[in-house]
Amino acid sequence: MAGFRTHVGVAATLGVGYGFVMHKGMGCHWESGVLSATLTAVGGMLPDLDSDTGRPIREIFSLAAAVIPIVLMPRLTEMGLSSEGVLASLVLGYLFVRYGLSWLLNQLSVHRGMFHSVPAMLISGLVVYLGYHTDNQHLRVELAGGVMLGFLSHLVLDEIYSVDFNGVRLIVKKSSGSALKFFSPSLPATTVCYTILGALLYMAYTEWHSNAPAPAAQPVPFKMAYRT
Repeated sequence: MAGFRTHVGVAATLGVGYGFVMHKGMGCHWESGVLSATLTAVGGMLPDLDSDTGRPIREIFSLAAAVIPIVLMPRLTEMGLSSEGVLASLVLGYLFVRYGLSWLLNQLSVHRGMFHSVPAMLISGLVVYLGYHTDNQHLRVELAGGVMLGFLSHLVLDEIYSVDFNGVRLIVKKSSGSALKFFSPSLPATTVCYTILGALLYMAYTEWHSNAPAPAAQPVPFKMAYRT
């Protein structure tokens, strides 16, 4: 299994490349490119939210607790909250993610469970898409793509490190196939994961169409009226 620093380094490198491509290749503003790069780096750490070791879980939840409320800020502003209300929501969001959510995940999850899976990667992208509210749909897709790219890099690295190259022989570890997967041995965990994914897909589909620009009105052909 790849180490925590390896995951962070690879995801951060991918983030820089992703942000550069979005800015130079796709014409996105440089600020959104920086935000995309940051979310890609964060995405590379997300699968270890179910880690049973001390340092990764502390650092991941500390970072997630800081990033998630910031991503939700446009929605808080749109709700009409005052400056004090937005600030209070950000503080409460930080405390909830840092302590409440971390405790809950520790109670319900197991390491290399459904958090290390392709459906979980899609869930992470949908959460970012739905959480970051703006009329710019392309920006929302860009940010969601960044976090999924980082998430995917973590899964791929875990699969690569599950194979030992010993001379001309390949030694496959027991952990092989446990990261880049679609299902887990636990039917309840798989069911809950796909239920969440289905609900988020429906919400994203509904919001995408509700924010889609209305088709332009067709010009009415000019007709001259003749009196008989």
